[in-house]
Amino acid sequence: MSSLHMLMRTRSPMALSAVCRQFSVVSQTRPDATSFTLNSTVESSCCQRTSTAVPSTIQALYYRTLNTSLREHSSTRYFSTSISTAKSSPSNSSSSDPPQLTHTDPKTGKASMVSVADKPSTHRTALAVSSIWLPGIAFDLLKRNAHKKGDVLTVAQIAGIQAAKQTSNLIPLCHPLLLTHISVQLKLVEDSEEPKTNSSADQQQQQQGDSSPLKGGRVEIESRVACMGNTGVEMEALTGATVAALTVFDMCKAVGKDMVIGEIKVLEKTGGKSGHYKHQQKDSERRSHGI
Repeated sequence: MSSLHMLMRTRSPMALSAVCRQFSVVSQTRPDATSFTLNSTVESSCCQRTSTAVPSTIQALYYRTLNTSLREHSSTRYFSTSISTAKSSPSNSSSSDPPQLTHTDPKTGKASMVSVADKPSTHRTALAVSSIWLPGIAFDLLKRNAHKKGDVLTVAQIAGIQAAKQTSNLIPLCHPLLLTHISVQLKLVEDSEEPKTNSSADQQQQQQGDSSPLKGGRVEIESRVACMGNTGVEMEALTGATVAALTVFDMCKAVGKDMVIGEIKVLEKTGGKSGHYKHQQKDSERRSHGI
């Protein structure tokens, strides 16, 4: 900053204007590193008892440049993509405070991984479910294990287990966990009512000579996950149930794409600060929201 001191003493309007413009450009890109240094330097130069004073027009130019830079800096929104590893401070909020999203800063909107360093390691479990409905011909082949791709239920089971172990790679802000148990179970449930309308695959089958419509059905999937850790395993259970249903779709889509993946939800979880949880929402309440 010695060059700026020299220019302030020489009362050169053109030279000082050039310096101010230069600092204006720099301050727009790094306002935190330039504005306050520039402020203190110019003020110290202006306050020195020299025989020549800095022209008022040059001072006005400097302060206008500085104020513009600070105003732009204060209105800029910065987002951090780094993972926080610092320990979280104890919460002083009362139970009456409204709930907040833990992965989002309410002031800046930035996303960050929550620190679980201060949480106790407890035994945590979670049960998640999903389902996929299949039309008549696809469900009939599934019952007889006659799909061309092979054993659909076994492949879907292994896929769900593998997916649960990879949850932190799929969900950006999930913590990697050392899971102690994963169980994915699939069960066939045939429709109780006769089909009112046949799928495109069933219609094709009827055209080939089989006039009796086949009943459709669904595959009900349960995913149970457990660990000893600092955070819950709900996401791992949900990921296992979801990927298992997607695998059934992939294995059966060759004979009909009229399949529908149904509700995916956490039925139960244990452990942690919130303790035991059971899903209590009724079917009628979900239907009122279009779910």
